[in-house]
Amino acid sequence: MKKHIIIAGVPRSGKSRLCQRISKDFGYQHISMDSIIAGIEKTFPETGINSDADADLWENIQYISSKMALFISAMTDSGEYNECDYGMAIDIFQLLPQHYIQYIDASVCDVYYLGTSEVAPEERYRILRKYDTPKDYTYYKSAEENQRDCADIVMVSKRLKQLCGTYDLPYFDTSYNRERIFETILSDAGLLG
Repeated sequence: MKKHIIIAGVPRSGKSRLCQRISKDFGYQHISMDSIIAGIEKTFPETGINSDADADLWENIQYISSKMALFISAMTDSGEYNECDYGMAIDIFQLLPQHYIQYIDASVCDVYYLGTSEVAPEERYRILRKYDTPKDYTYYKSAEENQRDCADIVMVSKRLKQLCGTYDLPYFDTSYNRERIFETILSDAGLLG
């Protein structure tokens, strides 16, 4: 079992939910990088980190990933949790496999990627609508916005799956059977007996 666990991947793939479970059931500190990235965007615009930039989506993800991988590396190398039996469960969208490999110490930090690469955008949208609640940011978006976002999510998922294969990192499609997949991840991470 590693000190820290990163659950990376596309929006609405179950990252936060899985990290919340790891926090609640196993005592890890849940860190939502979306909140940290939003804070960096507002406070330090000179970094060029902007999730809503008009730039090409994939290029923007690559740029943010390269910066956030360094940030996560500093967090996991800080020694903050050395005396504890637990560490951090970090959920993040913008962390690509190549940046995990390049910057983050795999001896103390596991990573698991979640995506929805096995469905068409229309099916991804149907699944989104089926499970959307007022707690989800997508609940407040228009159907057109969510349909566009679902197409992007499927495209990014396919690229993540390919990159995980290239770098031999675990990738899980969470379009269906999410709870079973979560159990597999928890078992692989050494959290289940």
